[in-house]
Amino acid sequence: MKNMLHAEEQAPVDADHAPPLIKAKPLSRYIGAELFDVTLGEIARDDALFAETKALLLERKVLFLRDQDITRAEHVAFAERFGPLEEPHPNAPNDSGLVLLYKDADSTPEHYENVFHSDTIWRERPAMGAVLRCVETPEVGGDTIWVNMVQAYRDLPEHVKQQIDGLRARSSFETLFGAAKPMELRHQLKERFPDPEHPVVRTHPETGEKILYVNGVTTHFVNFHTPQNVRFGTDFAPGSGNLLNYLISRAAIPEYQVRWRWTKNSVAIWDNRSTQHYAVQDYWPAVRKMERATIIGDQPF
Repeated sequence: MKNMLHAEEQAPVDADHAPPLIKAKPLSRYIGAELFDVTLGEIARDDALFAETKALLLERKVLFLRDQDITRAEHVAFAERFGPLEEPHPNAPNDSGLVLLYKDADSTPEHYENVFHSDTIWRERPAMGAVLRCVETPEVGGDTIWVNMVQAYRDLPEHVKQQIDGLRARSSFETLFGAAKPMELRHQLKERFPDPEHPVVRTHPETGEKILYVNGVTTHFVNFHTPQNVRFGTDFAPGSGNLLNYLISRAAIPEYQVRWRWTKNSVAIWDNRSTQHYAVQDYWPAVRKMERATIIGDQPF
């Protein structure tokens, strides 16, 4: 994909190759860019601006903007340019199509977002992406980290790539949101949201990139039993568990990450298919209020 950054360093272009419409600054080598001098409202209303934003998103995986003083309706309208929004989240308040991620002194300190994860991987069709706006943020703390899982896959040793080729795994809503609940309620959640099965290495439907697609919500491989992996039945537990833990740990490598310091009315737009993220919970009991529009995705393949 053509690099749309550093437009000021590029040679003059002819009329068939117009310069970028959006000023964008990369925030790390592999992931993240901040957009300047543009609003979500402008992007939502202008086809050319939106096309350029989407191209930047596919390239940089997560985009950031500051000073986006918008209404909830404008927030939703922008997100819907990417596609229909998901149904209300079963474990968080919702309003006007947005998930309300509000924390304050009356909240419990544990909310379990502080794990590297892809949103709604526990659905058959996990989210394509999301648009998250900061309504109120602590004076210190409450950052979010995003990870480029395309690069995490690229850097795997070749023998690991061969070993995980064709592997599939399950991810669990119960594991993330039911762990601290009574057994009966956990079982109800399991029945309501059965664990879906997804490829360990998924293919991005728009770029064709290969993505390492396991995270802290992934519980186990479903087809690890091959003659190459399991010689004796007892091989399964250490062999599969160690491999899964190794793959999950790739998200914690700083070289694949970008960390965003929130300010009021700042926004993050991310491709949930090719990234993971981690909400740093170092601020409780301070107040942190975020609102998220989550975009329906496709069946991973």
